[in-house]
Amino acid sequence: MDNRTMARLLDETADLMEIDGADSFRVRSYRRAAEAAAQTTVDLCAAAAETARLLEVPGIGKSMAANLQAIVSTGSFPLRNELLARYGAGVLELLKLPGMGPKTVALFWDAAKISTIDQLAEAIAAGRLAGLPRMGAKQIEKIRKGIEDYRRSAGRCRIDIADAEARSLCAYLLAFPGIERVTPAGSLRRGRDTVGDLDLLATGPACAPGNTAAAVEYVAAYPGLQDILAKGENKVSFHVHGGLQVDVRLLPSESYGAALQYFTGSKAHNVALRQRALKMGYTLSEWALARLDDNTPVAAASEEEIYAALGAAWIPPEMRENLGEIDCCAQDECPRLVCQSDIRGDLHMHTTASDGRNSIREMAEAAVARGLGYIAITEHSKALAMTGGLDEKRALEHIARIREVDREMEGRLRIFTGIEVDILADGALDLDDEVLAQMDVVIASVHSRFDQPQEEMTNRVLRAIENPCVRILGHPTGRLLLRREPFAIDMGAVLRRAAELGVAMEHNAAPERLDLCDRDLRMARELGCKIVISTDAHTTAVVGRMEYGVRQLRRAWLTSEDVLNTREAEAFLSGLRPRR
Repeated sequence: MDNRTMARLLDETADLMEIDGADSFRVRSYRRAAEAAAQTTVDLCAAAAETARLLEVPGIGKSMAANLQAIVSTGSFPLRNELLARYGAGVLELLKLPGMGPKTVALFWDAAKISTIDQLAEAIAAGRLAGLPRMGAKQIEKIRKGIEDYRRSAGRCRIDIADAEARSLCAYLLAFPGIERVTPAGSLRRGRDTVGDLDLLATGPACAPGNTAAAVEYVAAYPGLQDILAKGENKVSFHVHGGLQVDVRLLPSESYGAALQYFTGSKAHNVALRQRALKMGYTLSEWALARLDDNTPVAAASEEEIYAALGAAWIPPEMRENLGEIDCCAQDECPRLVCQSDIRGDLHMHTTASDGRNSIREMAEAAVARGLGYIAITEHSKALAMTGGLDEKRALEHIARIREVDREMEGRLRIFTGIEVDILADGALDLDDEVLAQMDVVIASVHSRFDQPQEEMTNRVLRAIENPCVRILGHPTGRLLLRREPFAIDMGAVLRRAAELGVAMEHNAAPERLDLCDRDLRMARELGCKIVISTDAHTTAVVGRMEYGVRQLRRAWLTSEDVLNTREAEAFLSGLRPRR
């Protein structure tokens, strides 16, 4: 149990309360408590021993403190148990469908006692949703497609969620005497934007053959475990709460490198590497690189030894997708991939002027604390009224305020004026050019009409980037991982035109987006398109936190020279499309 899990339980309870028709004030109190649990640096499990310590956390009152103490003791609390008994856990999965909220789930429950995705799919097939409030043919078809999309991605989770689970598991495993090293492998280590399962490799005296019994039982007692799938001499497979499958392997130190290489993958990379080994007279397995003729081990303890024995430099995990990386590294031509430490500025963030939670100054100080040299403040524009988007008058006032805070920073940080201007359905921008021309960084983004046909969407975006004020195209496909598919667009046509105009493509590093994907980033690099990476931060906690986005850049083989905001402030500005 950790803060993240406790926050999830509170937030899910708020969903259940909303389905149940609870008072909106009570629902909001659970939402606030969930947010407080997620944001606080206080270890809530440790604090639960003393009610007074919990009450010191803003957003946690006496009743919520009691709930948190119950969670620590039992894994749940009475109200959550009562609501789950009434509606079933399936309603929480219904909420994972694109566009599905508690009010719609409540509608389905009240009308037809629908509480699972399978029941909803059956109701759609039988035509039982027709005639329900807000359930026209178009909406029903949207829900049907959402079910298809969800089922296609079921069993996968976002990289940040998998990474958080891996960190918790690693800390747990390393607390066992005799486990000295634990490393995540698989698609998480390769930096895939979503993860199907989690592979963890552990080594140390407790993992040696014949010594594993106690360690296996310890793994099987992991507090976050939901159910055990298999338990053997050196492997435990189980689900954690949330459904992610985890495979923990206990390995002897002498085979650790071979196992790490093997279980990191990808499958295609491993097949190509094994073929290379065979041509050189070796066999490669999860245990060792060995001679074919007498099975004598040649390398096993480290990945570096294995790749060196096969005539190649060590290959960064993000590159291991059989896209030419083996030949590249065999010829000593492996690029120096971009790193988080190379990034000098964060170019997309929102403050309290629109839908952010912190002031300009607070965001700036967070950037300084993370070692950045510059940021751009890019509020939403007026088309997104629900976010408090700026109209022309407010935008000009905001420019003045940004410049004022920039002066107050006294050279510790450069703050660029900016906006995330909305691309309207016809490709026009929703702020006047006279206002946009006064800003340092204009990001143009699509936030509506995601259902346009490909040709219409492509022309819409092309028209937007033709505007000479636009310097960056924001989250270019509009995807939300495992929630919303990318909208239909001819990305090749957009990238080619952007390269001609000098418009940079944003890689939005928010883990729910990671947009552009690694494939499109490779295409952007090949077409000579400029690339920036940014967080889309709405709170100080996120400013500069681009680690998952950087992994996508590395998967696309990008170097620091390929990413504009690895440059210092003035060099970055001069690398953008010239201002109008």
